[in-house]
Amino acid sequence: MKNIPYDQWEPIIGLEIHVQLNTKTKLFSSSLNRFGDLPNINIDEVSTGQPGALPVLNEEALFKALKFALATEAKIEKYSRFDRKSYFYPDSPRNFQITQFEKPIMRKGNVAIDIDGKNRKIEIKEAHLEDDTAMLKHFNNCSAIDFNRAGIPLLEIVSEPMIYSPKEAVLYAKAVRSIMQYIDASEGDMEKGNLRIDANISVKPKKERGFRNKVEIKNMNSFSSLEKALSSEIVRQISVYTEHPNEDVNKLIAQETYRWDPFKKQNILMRKKESAEDYKYFPEPDIPPIIVTEDQIKKIKTDLPELPFQRLKRYISQLNLSKYEANMLVLDKNLSDYFEEVLKISFYPKTVFNWITVEFAGKLKEKNETLFSLNIKPVHIGNLINLIEEKKITGKIAKSVIDDMIKYPGKDPIDIVKENPNYTPIDDISYLKSIVDKVVKENSQTIKDYKKGKDKAFSFLVGQVMRLTEGKASPEVVNKLLKKTIQGLG
Repeated sequence: MKNIPYDQWEPIIGLEIHVQLNTKTKLFSSSLNRFGDLPNINIDEVSTGQPGALPVLNEEALFKALKFALATEAKIEKYSRFDRKSYFYPDSPRNFQITQFEKPIMRKGNVAIDIDGKNRKIEIKEAHLEDDTAMLKHFNNCSAIDFNRAGIPLLEIVSEPMIYSPKEAVLYAKAVRSIMQYIDASEGDMEKGNLRIDANISVKPKKERGFRNKVEIKNMNSFSSLEKALSSEIVRQISVYTEHPNEDVNKLIAQETYRWDPFKKQNILMRKKESAEDYKYFPEPDIPPIIVTEDQIKKIKTDLPELPFQRLKRYISQLNLSKYEANMLVLDKNLSDYFEEVLKISFYPKTVFNWITVEFAGKLKEKNETLFSLNIKPVHIGNLINLIEEKKITGKIAKSVIDDMIKYPGKDPIDIVKENPNYTPIDDISYLKSIVDKVVKENSQTIKDYKKGKDKAFSFLVGQVMRLTEGKASPEVVNKLLKKTIQGLG
């Protein structure tokens, strides 16, 4: 295994991302689409597959799918239809799924990602509407079915096989989730099952054309699982090929379906992979075709919000954030929206970014909390940054104020500073002059270095004054006093 030349092989990956749409009701019935309720209360004749129950398409789900199509520059099919996909399993109440096989709602979209500083567009082959299955729950001595999930609208987004590493796969999946969140089509909460990923993966020597047999890995519900499952399968397939160089490559890797086991940290074989013929697709007789008009498309396009790639461009060009900083915000819509709210109070983009993603994030991580879980208001972050920028508190004092803001989440930092005399910067000139004189006297060599043009020497002197004042001295006053005192030495 150690001598296997992994760098001579190329993975070929395609993803099928299943996104639950956040409609009020299910795809073909009036039952509520809601997570976390008691089992089997959001059900009706349609979602439980009762004989004679007729499905009716949820228009809200259709419009959310169309918004995604427009957001990814896809071709919207003005005529599409549903099909029955037959399979027998306890989580399928009708013993068939209603999906779109022959005529999906959209084709040929694309999603932009940034990989190692380079822009790439991952192409979407197609996306189709379908309804979700029920949920199997396994106990010590039995299994039970919760039909609350049955019938929830899904958009299955199928990429072209043009992803070449687990890292690219994760970036693409994150970008898809981000788009869904920005257009308000899905929360994209993977812990709640809002977004689940299947992957198809094969490997081949880099110079070889065409494709080798692919393996499917199903139902990955975290980006970490996606990356680990793909990495593990890449190693397995390359190992099989290199250990059997003289055998027929078409027989070495079987087209099988696996699942990722996070506890065993390996892919577990589920079954031989089915083909389309196994599912016996045929047109759904109970739902009429979907006809999308040009006026509907224009209306939805007009209502599209700012999309992730547009916000990314704005952050870089107008706010002067780095590509890394902009990506970090844009891929987390909640954080990005929070950032936008703070900017309304304190328009210092770089400073705001650092305080919410570094200073606050670091302290909150220690307590297993977030800005959102503690409900710290954006206006309070903005007020804190304004206090710093207006020289009313020092950076060191601000870090202590953060501790109080975390302890008392609803309290404004302006009030916190007013109530604590220790949070008032020292700007008493005579007191600070005595500290400066002491530092200058004790650091004669550093003074000489500064006079020779070494700027770091001056920073060291400032640091010494700040240390002796426990970080409470006004940096502006300290700078002026130090320069005046050094100039007076001749």
